[in-house]
Amino acid sequence: MGSPPHAAHGGGDQSETPRILIIRLSAIGDVVMASGLVPALRSRWPQAHVAWMIEPAAVPLLAHNPRVNELIVWPRDEWRQLWSERRLITLAQRMLALRRTLRDGRFDLVLDLQGLLKSALWSWLSGAPRRICLIGREGSHLLATERVNPVPSGSAKRMGNEYRYLARHLGADEGAFVPDLAVGHAALDNAREALRSEGIQRSARPYAVLCPFTTRPQKHWFEDRWSALAHRLSQAGWTPVLLGGPGDRAAAERIAAGAPGIVNLTGKLKLDASVAAISEAALLIGVDTGLTHMGSALKVPTVALFGSTCPYLDPMAPRSSVLYEKLACSPCRRHPTCSGRFDCMRSLEVERVMAEALRVSAPTD
Repeated sequence: MGSPPHAAHGGGDQSETPRILIIRLSAIGDVVMASGLVPALRSRWPQAHVAWMIEPAAVPLLAHNPRVNELIVWPRDEWRQLWSERRLITLAQRMLALRRTLRDGRFDLVLDLQGLLKSALWSWLSGAPRRICLIGREGSHLLATERVNPVPSGSAKRMGNEYRYLARHLGADEGAFVPDLAVGHAALDNAREALRSEGIQRSARPYAVLCPFTTRPQKHWFEDRWSALAHRLSQAGWTPVLLGGPGDRAAAERIAAGAPGIVNLTGKLKLDASVAAISEAALLIGVDTGLTHMGSALKVPTVALFGSTCPYLDPMAPRSSVLYEKLACSPCRRHPTCSGRFDCMRSLEVERVMAEALRVSAPTD
């Protein structure tokens, strides 16, 4: 698709009104944690044009944000379908059209937050004179003009730490790095209607969102414990509400069967409506999943249960807390060695989680 682009579009990112492209294609939780770059960049360049390249599933996280000027969507699954159907001419046309969109954007600065070959390729094809690769894996840094590797910190790892480091590298005010999730009016109406249809009125009884579902079994807490926790929350005056995606419905039904009174909205809300539902919750408890990170980002009292992964220990939110047992084998990430016992998650007992929930949700003076 052409030779490596080196020609500047005139001045690089030295202008007070640079055109900036953020590339973070997927992983909802990472998009949430990286969203703080938007206000950080605006603290450095208030008049910048800020675009974000993203995959369709995560679009609702940014679609309502007035501080993001443009979303450029890479429909990767659609392209895979075209490839599998051998519709290669159509695929080539779509690829060239997306490349043209990037070039027409005349970006001065591209921030490849994913640091993978797939994201680096789009950064390179943009033709931007300055292309920064964060961390850099799969040789992605070879397609960048600059590589940024966050320096390990001796303090507890903070939420979005690598993105904060990049903000400092760009000369942005670190204090301006605050996760930036905007709640859409229509999404809020949809969330409220879904809650009302289940008999939930915030003015009458607060609700607690439970987010048990994630991508790998070693990141899960146990279904019977979720049921027991829901029962304890109900006794303490909250209505427990399950949130998750369509693929989580079977597990959600098993949890709900063990906890009469729980409200199961799993698979019933679109992503932006889930953001809205979380924004008005009195409490959120979840595992290492994007919905849990939203709780901290939205300053909702949050308890995060981490085990095989530990994306951060400091949520950077005063009423959020991480429960994490540092075992000899943890974090094991994708390679558990406990023969399916998941000892790190098993160490988190219901009463301990409940006590932490009561602590973070306690009224402050």
